[in-house]
Amino acid sequence: MTIKLGLVGTGTVGGGCIDILNAHADSFARHYGINLELVRVCSRNPEQAQAHGVSDIFTDDYQEILSDPDIDIVIELIGGTTVARNVVLGALAAGKNVVTANKALMATHGQEIMEAASAAGKEIAFEASVGGGIPIIDPLKHCLISNEILSVMGIVNGTTNYMLTNMAEQGSDYSEVLREAQLKGFAEADPTADVGGYDAAAKIAILASIAFNSRVTLDEVFTEGITHISPVDLEAARDMGYCVKLLAIAHRTAEGIDVRVHPTMLPLTHQLATVNGVMNAIYVVGDAVGETMFFGPGAGAGPAASAVMGDVLDMARRLQAGVSPLVGCTCTDDLPIVPMADLKTKYYIRFTVADRPGVLSATAGVFAKHDVSVRSVIQRGQKSGGIVNLAYVTHTARESNVRAVLDEIAQLEDVLRDEPSVIRVED
Repeated sequence: MTIKLGLVGTGTVGGGCIDILNAHADSFARHYGINLELVRVCSRNPEQAQAHGVSDIFTDDYQEILSDPDIDIVIELIGGTTVARNVVLGALAAGKNVVTANKALMATHGQEIMEAASAAGKEIAFEASVGGGIPIIDPLKHCLISNEILSVMGIVNGTTNYMLTNMAEQGSDYSEVLREAQLKGFAEADPTADVGGYDAAAKIAILASIAFNSRVTLDEVFTEGITHISPVDLEAARDMGYCVKLLAIAHRTAEGIDVRVHPTMLPLTHQLATVNGVMNAIYVVGDAVGETMFFGPGAGAGPAASAVMGDVLDMARRLQAGVSPLVGCTCTDDLPIVPMADLKTKYYIRFTVADRPGVLSATAGVFAKHDVSVRSVIQRGQKSGGIVNLAYVTHTARESNVRAVLDEIAQLEDVLRDEPSVIRVED
């Protein structure tokens, strides 16, 4: 039996999938008894199809793939949430199984897609949507299924991890490191999705949904990026025995799901603290297994295509054996999302303020007024141009109280010279 594939999207990942098929199709048949044939390729860029040697099976109309009765698996790799949604839902409705790498689609329309797959009796697989080449969705849905998952935390965006690593090691400022990341191809010309934390937010929405068996969507994830982080903050963290990472965090609590993305101070002894450069890692705690960590490359043609083709091969093996999808939607619970305002943690807050008498006492008084206990305050960096950096470190405080502090200090006359840097502490 030959499993026939239709591919929609011939960009970086789609091209990587074609390369894997060309290189390893014979070994798939020899080692695993899986015969795969790519019979149709759709793209807006015929030159990409030509470059990968698939011009003879090229189409610019994805409906030709959906309507082809011989195609068993549709691979969606175009990204976005409009046309991609139509491709995925259309393929399922046409009785085809689907593999996608589309994190935004699964983080926003995951429930609709999973329900469509169930209604059609077909399978939707999306391992490549989180962590690139790192196996994480399949372990959560299979290997760790006997656990109650307590926490999932991850460095799931290589761009921001590269930037924070270089800022810490070289003392470079944000804009300088961003330019370097763009020149090396680690950051897009418009880096907003990465540096703003939105890419990581989509990924933690997917992971939290699977880990806690309860639907979490992208718009429910509190999200802050790294644009206000400076070398001064990273130096302060190091002095306190911490590093700073953009973390995607999801905890199961008695009140519900605590899910968020923001710059975070991590103890240097934590496993995630050693993950530097463009690498990704996802840290999972289960009640039976304890602490586990999945580490590897989070992006790129090879790693992402590896995850996509892993899904294709697993799916093909089940199709050949006549086995129904093993694990469909697991979101059988309806846990509430814990409001960010209720978070209780420690905070590092750096203000860039006017260098004049009374500023320290004025800002410190606001903390006391809103019941935020200050552990320490120190002037960091050198005075420059009549401004100084005041860094506060708090004891455990409530997010809503800290926000009240920030709002009131912002209203103090002629005090702030820039947006404050806020870094939560995850001990």
